[in-house]
Amino acid sequence: MADLLLVRHGETEWSRSGRHTGWTDVPLTEHGRDEARRLTTLVGSLRIGAAYVSPLGRARETAELAGLYGALVDPELREWDYGGYEGVTTAEIQRARPDWFLFDDGVAPGPPEHPGETPEEVGERADRVLARVREAGADGDVALVAHGHFLRVLTARYLGLAPSAGALFRLATGTLGRLGTEHGRPVIAAWNVTPGS
Repeated sequence: MADLLLVRHGETEWSRSGRHTGWTDVPLTEHGRDEARRLTTLVGSLRIGAAYVSPLGRARETAELAGLYGALVDPELREWDYGGYEGVTTAEIQRARPDWFLFDDGVAPGPPEHPGETPEEVGERADRVLARVREAGADGDVALVAHGHFLRVLTARYLGLAPSAGALFRLATGTLGRLGTEHGRPVIAAWNVTPGS
């Protein structure tokens, strides 16, 4: 399989303030747009055979500003459904649940249209994305433009780890990660890459 290029969308007001942003379609800040534009240098230097993007506006705008025109929308690239924790910060959650940790504990139930997902359910979604990418057999690397927590879980699953291991892979806004292989085994080839880093 070709390498996977993981692009986290640029900064939003909610990502800057640490609010869990799943299905709420918060737009990029001007700084987030600048982060996305800066990725064009990296994207332009790569041989990308296919690109897929989350349906949410912050990811789609990042893809376009980074030069990934015509990326196919994949609904399964959406961010973790945070259920009752949508828009809430970790610090606020830990006032009531001091030991709470997203990657271990999941989220509180939300409304019927956004009930929340367990780490395992996010992992199953990531597995489906990885299977489709493998089956597509793109001629070149495959870019996935999506969201921080989802891409962290996808990285864990790519490496053969449990979804909760996504906690180990902090991914900043407006950065690129590269998943590849070494001696036939999955590896992280680059992480939190920005132009000049």
